[in-house]
Amino acid sequence: MSKPSETPARGIDAARLHRTIFRLHFYAGIVVAPFLLVLALTGIVYLFDTEIDDALHPDWRFVSQPGASQPVEQLVNAALAAYPGVTPTRIDLPTAPERTAVVFLKSADGEAFRVPVDPVSAAVRGRYTEAGSLVGAAGLLHGSLMLGDRGDQLVELVSCWAIVLILTGLYLWWPRGENRVIGVFVPRLGRGRLFWRDLHAVTGVWGSLLLLFLLLSGLPWATNWGGSLNRAMASVGLGYPAAYRTHVDHAQVASDPAAVVPLAATTPGIPWTLEQAPSPHSDHAGHAVSAATPISVGRAAEIYAGLGLRTAYRLSYPKDAHDVYTAYTYPDRPQGQRTVHLDQYSGAVINDVGFADYGRGAQLVELGVQLHMGNYFGLPNQLLMLFASLTGALLAVSGPVMWLKRRRSGLGAPSPHPAAATPWGLAALLLALGLLFPSLGLSLVAVLATERLLLRRIAPLRDWLGLAP
Repeated sequence: MSKPSETPARGIDAARLHRTIFRLHFYAGIVVAPFLLVLALTGIVYLFDTEIDDALHPDWRFVSQPGASQPVEQLVNAALAAYPGVTPTRIDLPTAPERTAVVFLKSADGEAFRVPVDPVSAAVRGRYTEAGSLVGAAGLLHGSLMLGDRGDQLVELVSCWAIVLILTGLYLWWPRGENRVIGVFVPRLGRGRLFWRDLHAVTGVWGSLLLLFLLLSGLPWATNWGGSLNRAMASVGLGYPAAYRTHVDHAQVASDPAAVVPLAATTPGIPWTLEQAPSPHSDHAGHAVSAATPISVGRAAEIYAGLGLRTAYRLSYPKDAHDVYTAYTYPDRPQGQRTVHLDQYSGAVINDVGFADYGRGAQLVELGVQLHMGNYFGLPNQLLMLFASLTGALLAVSGPVMWLKRRRSGLGAPSPHPAAATPWGLAALLLALGLLFPSLGLSLVAVLATERLLLRRIAPLRDWLGLAP
């Protein structure tokens, strides 16, 4: 039987836990809200990328009239004739009879652009850069905020904090009184802070699981965390196929393992599973590279056709004298993925792998990626992810509105509970999340230190945030 003195102690523990989680939620919201809004809105654009591009750029996307396709080399040559002095790096073959092919070119000064070509007439239909279209710009914003590697790291950090935001938000939402419907699953209509609180909480609970899925399925794309996950999976047989450890430059591996180039560097856009796999090496048969003559892209396409790849695949050129031709399919359902590498001199098949050759962990990630992008089961998949994205956008707006209303009432940021330190259970959870997501752990320490050592000492910032002196 509990002693009477235990009840106040439990009340203090509960209050301390609630206050600590409230503070975490508050700070996570400050960090995440503006970026979450950008990710949500650009994600919506990317969900409907095909529909938007078709509507805005029909000349780039559709042939004049369906018919037999010209050979791959002729399509590339048509693009080179329209834009002389450039180098082809890739060609995406049509995914349907009414679709154009797209030739990827790079100028002498390094500018990369794309040229849609009618596969029937070999007529060039214009040119564009990735950032020059609405969908392309949305994709760059969504993945890296158009800030390159630094932006990629920032998106990773924001995603990790958003996970904390959802978990702490669910705890704060959890019903503790007699009313378990109004204000819990249905917002109370009215005005002021209570309305915004209910809108924020109810929206969050209905969309929390989908938002968590979007965050967790998107994190593998982050260069740091995603690359580490990819390599960890491969090390235990859950990632890329073991065949990729065979056809590499073993002399280079022995002398400088860090110099081995991953496929993500030589073949941008390759399926996630293969991004960290070592790039195959064309010199694997022992011929003298300096004296060898590479096969043409037309000959490579003929070999791929003999292997069953005739259209709806992406063909990347070798990047240097040791690289390979790479063709890969990237359908809406990852079970249809296939990647084939050819020796650029002999045309011999080096690797031919598909979804069935991936480890179980990689298969799950690939499934998550296609669900994340709204591809796997068509329009219902798009609408489901649209709901999740709109939920994220609404939370990103309603959270700051609640804070502004809180500041006007003189409340500011939630202050620490005076009773004791952080509850051990919450500390253990944060430690686990910090170990799982290192950028989150480091930033959490930085935020707490900044509040204690800096923000509280600068009066304007302290007042703006509503911190206690």
